[in-house]
Amino acid sequence: MILITDGGSTKCDWIAIDKNGQQAAEKIRTKGLNPAIIEEKKLNKIISKKKALKKIASEVTHIFFYGAGCGTEKPRQLLKNILQLNFPNALVEVREDTYAAVRATINTTDEAAVVCILGTGSNCSYFDGKQLHQRVDSLGYTLMDDASGNYFGKQLIRDYYFNKMPETIKLAFAHKHNLEADFIKYNLYKQANPSAYLASHAEFMFLNKDSEYILEVIKQGIRVFSENMILQFKDELKSVPVHFAGSIAFFAKKEIKEVAEEYGYKVGNFVRRPIEGLVDYHVNNL
Repeated sequence: MILITDGGSTKCDWIAIDKNGQQAAEKIRTKGLNPAIIEEKKLNKIISKKKALKKIASEVTHIFFYGAGCGTEKPRQLLKNILQLNFPNALVEVREDTYAAVRATINTTDEAAVVCILGTGSNCSYFDGKQLHQRVDSLGYTLMDDASGNYFGKQLIRDYYFNKMPETIKLAFAHKHNLEADFIKYNLYKQANPSAYLASHAEFMFLNKDSEYILEVIKQGIRVFSENMILQFKDELKSVPVHFAGSIAFFAKKEIKEVAEEYGYKVGNFVRRPIEGLVDYHVNNL
């Protein structure tokens, strides 16, 4: 049995596949397992306490984990060690989530494309058909992650406090979320996963897209992401599409296409949840 995992900062989806390529159990969901921002004990607890994972642990022979925060060696090895501890009979492969986005969005295994992630966090890479290329190392949600869920959550909270929201939007935002200063600061500075907390505010945008203010917030975030991330690959963009994975990208399709026209790049596929594409990829390569 193999386990395929799409691991974000907010949540992780796990799918078990048997030797015949059939799904062997119901999809399992755990909290996010970003090893760059969650301490070792918490990571281990999330995995070890999940009954559905414990039930199949001894049967798992391979784990393919694609995760946020796994782009550098130290956190990647940390998570690999924890997975190995909980699945003692398994060969464990941990890759950054960008590989999941590539394998889930490209049309053929050797297709070249620029591939973007817009979920709780964000990233952008060029896949040449064989290898993945990145020209900017991600410094995480505090300094980067343009157009991600946590970026938009931060923008909305800032606009609320700086009185840049239209009054009707401001009232609706305060009705949906606890915007007391002490509550916000507690979640940002005292809790374990501030990026996921910020990203939880982003859904508000997609429930209020009839607002010109909201549409401009979305498009401006995508412009910043385009300038800082996508346009790194100016030469490649002349001949390849730009694919998108993640919930923010999925719900902002229209705005992404409009911004792409402004900047002159070609939009390709959108995948909300990379896990389905990952299953297809690994079934075809059993």
